[in-house]
Amino acid sequence: MKRRQIGTRPVSEIGFGACLLSNEGRPDEVQAIATIHAALEAGVSLIDTADAYALSEEDLGHNELLVRRALASYGSAAGDVLVTTKGGHTRQGTAWGKDGRPEHLKRACRDSLRRLGVEAIGLYQLHWPDPLVPYAESVGALSDLLDEGLIEMAGISNADSSLIAVALEVLGGRLSSVQNELSVTARAGEAEVAFCAGRSIAFLAYQPLGGIGAAAGLGGRLPFLQQVAENHGVSPQRVALAWLLTKAPNVIPIPGARRPATISDSVQAGTLQLTPDEMELLDRFEPA
Repeated sequence: MKRRQIGTRPVSEIGFGACLLSNEGRPDEVQAIATIHAALEAGVSLIDTADAYALSEEDLGHNELLVRRALASYGSAAGDVLVTTKGGHTRQGTAWGKDGRPEHLKRACRDSLRRLGVEAIGLYQLHWPDPLVPYAESVGALSDLLDEGLIEMAGISNADSSLIAVALEVLGGRLSSVQNELSVTARAGEAEVAFCAGRSIAFLAYQPLGGIGAAAGLGGRLPFLQQVAENHGVSPQRVALAWLLTKAPNVIPIPGARRPATISDSVQAGTLQLTPDEMELLDRFEPA
């Protein structure tokens, strides 16, 4: 698989978002690990997780522990995989919350280090802005974690261009990634793609197939996407990911999957060449 850059690390141009393996509707552990192994077998070298990917507060950290077990059971071939995790999104019972306090983020990072079984996290991201905490204070925790050597790279998620600018200033230019939603049906992140591209910041596109429950019916909802897929004899999901890869060289889609076959199909998007007319057709679409 071709490579793209996150900071100093080259990674596969398509990553794997592991959240579906731990949230509601998750598969059993055998299937979950088989799905991660299928991604690795296909050349994926970027796995995205988070401490909050779990069913409840009592289940916190499930996804990080699962990723650790999957990598360990895959063997030494998983040695070059960059695992990115996130802090600042919390679980209160089964509800979701936000906590961007520096003390919480530092504690969450240390908990993630323990679950992942590493001395330093390759890429640690602030999961969400906390409306109750100044953004610069939250990002300041990432700066401290970098200085302490507990994380190798810092990123942010769910941030617009103004927040990205704050993060760049607080981190002294040491911002490696921004993880925002971007897909054929969710275009709001395109402004941030351009902002990041001009500053050599990787853009990790989450929910690149429209989000939980939407990916399976993508072609049915978007007939033009289905037609392009039929032109090439591939899935509409593969077309949607191929389109994302053309947006800018800093874009790295991170599709999720619950089955090995799903991620095996997704990673082949990098070999799909869309025609200029097909690109224009997808670019022209305006989500409702």
